Amino acid sequence: MAEFIMKAPIRKAGCEKAITVDSVAATTEEIGNDMYPPTKRMLAKKGIPFSPRHARLITASDYARADYILCMDEENLADLARLTCGDPEKKVSLLLSWTGRRAEVADPWYTGNFEETYEDILEGCEALLKSIRRQGVAGSW
Repeated sequence: MAEFIMKAPIRKAGCEKAITVDSVAATTEEIGNDMYPPTKRMLAKKGIPFSPRHARLITASDYARADYILCMDEENLADLARLTCGDPEKKVSLLLSWTGRRAEVADPWYTGNFEETYEDILEGCEALLKSIRRQGVAGSW
């Protein structure tokens, strides 16, 4: 869900060529799976284009090429710290930390509230994009 929500403000800002977005997993639980059907329904409801995808685990090359690696929750943050040998380049952060608060994105798997998750992700993405644009920096996230 986050990958496609992130692409929307990037498109709106005209930064698609300067900023790339990819989605990778921090655990093996969903490897090979596409998005959860209610997630697809939420994206369609919001008019956000998406395509089929298959979850895959983050790799060393993903870490090397990324400028930002965004986590939805503390568990993902801990998993990525382990998978990146402690995040030596300090690329990993909670998405909502870009809004000025240390909070987790609401997980619709547990809450059933896809609208709240959408709003959390959109808020974090817009805050990060604003920060990137202030720095005059493009890159991948």
